[in-house]
Amino acid sequence: MAADEPRLRVAVLGAGLIGIDLVDKIRRSAKLNLALVAGRDRDSLGLRRAADMGHTTTAGGIRAVADAGPFDVVFDATNADSHAEHWAALRPTGTTLIDLTPTGLGTVMVPGVNSHRPVVHRHLNLVSCGGQASIPVLHAISKRCTPTYIEVVSTGASASAGRATRLNLDQYIATTSAAIRAFTGTRDVKVMVNLSPARPAPPFRVAMTVLADGIRPAPVRTSIAAAARAVRAYTPGFQVTSLAVDPGRISVVAQVTASGGRLPRHAGSIDIINAAAVLLAEQSAAASR
Repeated sequence: MAADEPRLRVAVLGAGLIGIDLVDKIRRSAKLNLALVAGRDRDSLGLRRAADMGHTTTAGGIRAVADAGPFDVVFDATNADSHAEHWAALRPTGTTLIDLTPTGLGTVMVPGVNSHRPVVHRHLNLVSCGGQASIPVLHAISKRCTPTYIEVVSTGASASAGRATRLNLDQYIATTSAAIRAFTGTRDVKVMVNLSPARPAPPFRVAMTVLADGIRPAPVRTSIAAAARAVRAYTPGFQVTSLAVDPGRISVVAQVTASGGRLPRHAGSIDIINAAAVLLAEQSAAASR
């Protein structure tokens, strides 16, 4: 974006754990201007924090966002059950809607996998935090062999899972499974989620198991390393902490620790999906102009 080009006008819909971290990340972006933070509870901690940071807030939810628009981008950080209504309200306005809920609606986007293509779609879906952490690695593996079975187990701290996340676990599993199938061409996929109450809170981890024939260890390791570097370009706390490549089986563990902003280090699940959302906002809205 040129120095004299105005920043994109954006809004955050949802003032929970994900929404308030989005506020922090957008504030650090040189390309985005946060014009509104919308929730439904005027006394929520998220709306109070956003107001304390000097942002315009509203408890009017999606109707207030639609009335205050049009925006270049709206981030939906609410819940899967409400997202279709939000898209219906914003679609006529020309806004690009980035969905951080696990609805499976819209065009699925994973930075480092398919975000390099010119993005002109106005309804983007980010799968889930587990999808954002696992799909770059699994996609890289699928380019080196043909998986017959993929299993993904995401483990996050209970403290980093808000009410909407807990209510949407079934959608999380279904949407993440479908996205993994689409990006790897593997039909047999199993996704599981664990919320750990351990103290101290554990970092966000995603354990991946891939069964495949004809595995060549060196190319697989090279591709996974390249995928990890691509993710670290926008989520510095991402790292592959364990990798075993055996005949017929690949086992990978990725860990995400939050860095910067107000997030505790264990909230890597929020960090990675929000970092992806902000990156796509900067890319997609600019491309659609």
